Amino acid sequence: MRKSLFFVLALVLTAAGSSCLIARASSTDADAITALYKQFGVAFEHKDINGIMSVYVPGNSLFVYDVGPPREHRGWNDYREDWKQLFAGFKDNPTFEIIDFGMTIDGDVAYTHSAQRITVNTGGKARTTIVVRVTDVLRKMNGKWLIVQEHVSIPVDLNTMKPDPLSKP
Repeated sequence: MRKSLFFVLALVLTAAGSSCLIARASSTDADAITALYKQFGVAFEHKDINGIMSVYVPGNSLFVYDVGPPREHRGWNDYREDWKQLFAGFKDNPTFEIIDFGMTIDGDVAYTHSAQRITVNTGGKARTTIVVRVTDVLRKMNGKWLIVQEHVSIPVDLNTMKPDPLSKP
């Protein structure tokens, strides 16, 4: 009986130790992904295209469904051009805030979802606020998390076919 109890206790302690290692690894990865989004927000507020693009996988494998036309962007260079055009229309530096954030990590792949509030002057007297929904797929490559796929959208009222740029939960 004592041997069985000792074996069960050893098994429980081993499992507990393993789960602590997994939690620490996940916590480190979660911290790295959170830092990636903070870096993105700072770059966005400074209209820093290089800073923004540093969170995306370089090359042709990047795939993005963006909120405005065209429907999709394929590759890092294509998406970079989209950012250039967007920032060209901003008359001042925007504000950026993530107002809802969720993250799931499974090994070297993660996905996130968020609502992001942006306020900017695009030419009128008043600043405009818009809330977009963003879902990202990230991969850990050479120890660094990068966005490999992104989907940005705004809800649309299907009765009026009008977008809801200040969408609420």
